[in-house]
Amino acid sequence: MAEALTLLANAGCTRVWINGSFATAKEEPGDFDVVWEPDGVDLDQLDEIFFDFADGRRAQKDRFGGELLPNVVERLSGLVFAEFFQNERDSGCKGIVVIDPRRIE
Repeated sequence: MAEALTLLANAGCTRVWINGSFATAKEEPGDFDVVWEPDGVDLDQLDEIFFDFADGRRAQKDRFGGELLPNVVERLSGLVFAEFFQNERDSGCKGIVVIDPRRIE
């Protein structure tokens, strides 16, 4: 995930939302799901892999160990992904981690 966040930060991304087992108390998370804010991002500078959604985002999973989506509207729910990620089937709401990738050391 660190490589992906660095690439996003270098392209001007100022906010990401982290979900998946990485954002839980799980000691050895198997994956992560990241939503990134596209506003202000130089899309021409961003690696093409951030727009490769083929085969369930297989290229992203292979390279970074997780999935990365721009914060746009999720087709079925009508919610932007940052809001969609905060909905849980059982309880109705869950927390996610929000960070500025430019501040990661």
